[in-house]
Amino acid sequence: MEKVVGSVLLSVGLTSVLLVVGLLLGFCYVLGREKSSPFECGFDPVGSSRVPFSLRFFLLAVIFVVFDVEIVLLFPVVMVIGSVWVWVGGYLILLFFLILLFVGVVHEWREGSLEWES
Repeated sequence: MEKVVGSVLLSVGLTSVLLVVGLLLGFCYVLGREKSSPFECGFDPVGSSRVPFSLRFFLLAVIFVVFDVEIVLLFPVVMVIGSVWVWVGGYLILLFFLILLFVGVVHEWREGSLEWES
């Protein structure tokens, strides 16, 4: 119990010291022309900050992220199948998941989402 109280007091004390040091150093901060500009990239902002963005590229990037997450979900299943006996329900769930992935790819292919140039 004494160790818990000691570690809580240590963490509260360290947090308080870091907050006070951060506040003190924050008051010494001087804003200049570069720091007060909307862009901190080293160039003067000229024109609109909105750049035309390709909707096709965005759609392809979202599809990539979705399938990347699905591969991450499949990886542990493959590792378990190789090392331990998995019950039949597990194989059926894996088969359903793979069929669902395949139907999604076919839908995106027929819709034309996977075509870069149209």
